[in-house]
Amino acid sequence: MTALDLSSPVAVVGTGTMGQGIAQVALVAGHPVRLYDAVPGRAREAADGIVARLDRLVAKERLTAADRDAARARLRPVDDLAGLADCALVVEAVLERLDVKQGLFRALEDVVGDDCLLATNTSSLSVTAIGGALRAPGRFVGLHFFNPAPLLPLVEVVSGFATEVAHATRAYETARAWGKTPVACADTPGFIVNRVARPFYAEAFAVYESQGADPATIDAVLRESGGFRMGAFELTDLIGQDVNESVTHSVWQAFFQDVRFTPSLAQRRLVESGRLGRKSGRGWYDYSDYSNRADGAGRPEPHTAEPVAPPAYVVAEGDLGPASDLLALIREAGIEVRAEGEDNGTRLVLPGGGQLVLADGQTSVEFRDVVYFDLALDYREAGRIALSHSQDTSPRTVAEATGLFQALGKKVSVIGDVPGMIVARTVARIIDLAVEAVAKGVATEEDVDTAMRSGVNYPLGPFEWSRRLGRGWAGSLLDELHEIDPSGRYAPSLALYRYACAADKREGTP
Repeated sequence: MTALDLSSPVAVVGTGTMGQGIAQVALVAGHPVRLYDAVPGRAREAADGIVARLDRLVAKERLTAADRDAARARLRPVDDLAGLADCALVVEAVLERLDVKQGLFRALEDVVGDDCLLATNTSSLSVTAIGGALRAPGRFVGLHFFNPAPLLPLVEVVSGFATEVAHATRAYETARAWGKTPVACADTPGFIVNRVARPFYAEAFAVYESQGADPATIDAVLRESGGFRMGAFELTDLIGQDVNESVTHSVWQAFFQDVRFTPSLAQRRLVESGRLGRKSGRGWYDYSDYSNRADGAGRPEPHTAEPVAPPAYVVAEGDLGPASDLLALIREAGIEVRAEGEDNGTRLVLPGGGQLVLADGQTSVEFRDVVYFDLALDYREAGRIALSHSQDTSPRTVAEATGLFQALGKKVSVIGDVPGMIVARTVARIIDLAVEAVAKGVATEEDVDTAMRSGVNYPLGPFEWSRRLGRGWAGSLLDELHEIDPSGRYAPSLALYRYACAADKREGTP
């Protein structure tokens, strides 16, 4: 089934920020657009707001004046649902309450034609449950846009239990015709993005709650080592702490309070105190003096170690696995690398006898004299590296590890004895949830990777990351974390185990 013809009217019900954004997308694509809101006068205000944004696009030369005028002529607010009778698609963007959405769609069924596609933009409710109130749920689908809808490319096209394939396909092709990047997924809590992304926030908050590092340092490590566009604390301040926590809580409840999705108590306290982020002037960070500053001036600085002398040499035990690029960087910095052993090790021995080990889910306190270093997206390009050690680690080992990475041109953040560190444990858990989602038929590997890159700007999709790190890497790290914390939070899924074993068989590992 093909996309809707451009002559087909599209309706948007609910004219808040998201509703206006979706209406603008359909309008610019070339459709006649109807706007309806239950609050009298709101639809007309929304139409004026959309036209004002089109005017700004013309001023920025992103839209011609002729196209703006044509779009304005196609935009019509209506005063009641009867004004949507001729629409081929109705997209709902109203209050996130199941009873409200069900009531709306029952009313729409009495108005629109039998061939009209009905869609919800819900981000947290079950598409199946909303559609369950309809006489003909086969034509009901989720079209989850991301805010701001005119700018962000991703649209999750969600099939409920009763959604017919032909209607889901039409929704998918229509989103693509609108210039969006659609991904198909089954109706599961959080769909793709809000399900797979939970560890990005949860692990950052967990490191903070354990006194492992402060928010500014955690954010800096996620950005400058992990390659993420924003850190978890600054991103939730931008989203709104109440909004982010609500999604987390919804996913947790929908998965029957699965410990892997447990909300953060620290974030709960933030919401209870009214510190909701940028919109309230304070969240994890204080925005009272620079809320309009794009550069974040005034934000607390991340912990950065003072300069120390680098070691004269290191002894490499193995090829360092995912951190193998470090060996070339160390040599380029003029530091001698002495090779020892042929195993696939992930550690360097420093001149004082201490070891520098890639984060593996264990803690420094378990060993005699070890400093862990965190995973980086690209060790050559990374601007910062996190180190972790226990109180028993010798000062000389910490200094030699710090000086080594500083000699490579990296800022160094020394954090507490955090198992799995920051980037490594976050990436491992994201990979696990992604693999499990695919195994349960939520989406394909390609669509999961596309969703995480396009929806939340991850530097790599989970499966791209897994292939780079080795398909068994995430499971091994999570196994170690689970041994330390047997609550189930870090227990690798059966799907991840099968995923790694399948790779071993293809590669001939017994």
